[in-house]
Amino acid sequence: MAALSRGWEVVGIKKGYGGLFAPDGSGLIDMDRDAVRGITHTGGTILGTSNRGNPFSWPVENDDGSWTELDRSADVTSAFDTAGIDALIAIGGDGSLSIAHELSMRGLPVVGVPKTIDNDVGSTFFTFGFVTACYIATDAIDRLHSTAESHDRVMIIEVMGRDAGWIAMHSGVAGSADVILIPEIPFGLDSVVEKICDRERHGRHFSIVVVAEGAAPAGEGQRTLEDAGAGREEARLGGVAEWLADRLEAETGKECRHLVLGHLQRGGVPAAYDRLLALRFGAAAVRSIEMRAFGTMVALQPPRVVAVPLAEAIRQRKLVPLDGDLVQTARDRGISLGD
Repeated sequence: MAALSRGWEVVGIKKGYGGLFAPDGSGLIDMDRDAVRGITHTGGTILGTSNRGNPFSWPVENDDGSWTELDRSADVTSAFDTAGIDALIAIGGDGSLSIAHELSMRGLPVVGVPKTIDNDVGSTFFTFGFVTACYIATDAIDRLHSTAESHDRVMIIEVMGRDAGWIAMHSGVAGSADVILIPEIPFGLDSVVEKICDRERHGRHFSIVVVAEGAAPAGEGQRTLEDAGAGREEARLGGVAEWLADRLEAETGKECRHLVLGHLQRGGVPAAYDRLLALRFGAAAVRSIEMRAFGTMVALQPPRVVAVPLAEAIRQRKLVPLDGDLVQTARDRGISLGD
């Protein structure tokens, strides 16, 4: 609406950059007032998305079933010129924003907007989507407490986040977990076993373990469900909760159940905070285009939303600081972090 109120024409690109390559312009849709009316409470994206749509490594399937990756970045620039698009607002996490930065370096007018539940984009306090994911994860933890306690079980909840433990830490602390395992702290199985046994000795015959999908035992790699390749730049993480449940049951003798929240964290009605943050980011992106502040990303630096260089935002993933108050709060509450 911020762009429309300025009299600008807005188009949406379906399925990431793939929409630019669709025949007869079918990958572009008019984002007029009717198209965006009433979507504030809607989760996800009305444009669709893709995690295999890097134009610098575009996957093309060969006749023999193998895959080849082509650089189609010049096609992106050409498609923008053909469509008469004056500027791009790129919405996504560190991968999408890294692509946006590369396109910006090649002359495309780009402004980035940080959207990911992982909250791992640099230079911004929060990305939108993160708070809603934390609410969903915390609600799941709350619901598991009663069954864990009534059945004297160890319940292990796997949450998303890739290489960052933000969701695990926020939901684990808020949900009164007994153990929180994050990628930033390689964990020892013995430490987790000791925490569960210590609770047992003190009459607490159940435990809640929250584990981030990217967490890994010290000296071992992350567990994956799908390797990188065929356009997928990163491996698909997952399986650590099941792995952990098997080993904890063998070590403690207690019944251990695991639950993978998966894409439940990514859907549903967004929290009020995320709605407001998304609207603030969108309006700020339009203002950046108006000022021709290209090659930037809008960022929350409380209390303001500011524009920062894309290069600065993607320099490195924002991880949970081990000397920060969030980790210290968990330790002060007696939560084991597996170290």
